[in-house]
Amino acid sequence: MKRYFVSAVNMRPLEARSYLSGIPAIRYLEREGTLALDHDVTFFIGENGTGKSTLLEALAVAAGFNAEGGSRGFRFATRNSTSDLHDSLTLVREKHPRDGYFLRAESFYNVATQVEQLDVGAYYGPGSLHEQSHGESFLALVQNRFYGRGLYLLDEPEAALSPLRQMTLLAEIHRLAAEEESQFIIATHSPILLAYPGAQIYQFSEDGITAVAYKDCEPYRLTLDFLTAPERFLVHLFSEVEDE
Repeated sequence: MKRYFVSAVNMRPLEARSYLSGIPAIRYLEREGTLALDHDVTFFIGENGTGKSTLLEALAVAAGFNAEGGSRGFRFATRNSTSDLHDSLTLVREKHPRDGYFLRAESFYNVATQVEQLDVGAYYGPGSLHEQSHGESFLALVQNRFYGRGLYLLDEPEAALSPLRQMTLLAEIHRLAAEEESQFIIATHSPILLAYPGAQIYQFSEDGITAVAYKDCEPYRLTLDFLTAPERFLVHLFSEVEDE
């Protein structure tokens, strides 16, 4: 049986009156006590505010990463907005990774600045991350700094990537997972990334956390429906604006 860097996360009860209890997915995890992460690639999906990024950040901090992103050696903080959810989590570890990284789309600029300040830019490929486009710097990170046999947590990595570049990222994830024995936990809205074969997809919603198949997940179904008949969606959306 395959062993994982993090095969599950266990959760202890939160302190009374924690605002985190108001997030359905966190409340679900608190009630169930555990969530399996025993796949090469696990996706968290759901609408904004459903808790997927909150849980991913807590997993990253519990695993020893900086809350704003980076490798385990990064310890900068530009704004202290980290929840204390990680204090209630215990990671079930079956083996230790050689490498690891936490990528947050919203704070990657700060990570790139830290890379320059630490003078470690050579590990991220040729050229400064700040001198590349947002999408180019994302791919430079994955293609040059992700060494393999690692635990990689990515928060909405598609944010800076075109559809074609998302496919490039998908190929890199496959290379690292299938050939370099890496594990990924990814929060995303991208139906392209979600197509990764054999991935575990967890839907975060008002009902908690539910495992779903790729063709049953909302990003896939909504995107397919829109591309099949965009005019039907546009008439409805534009009429709502006119009614306002």
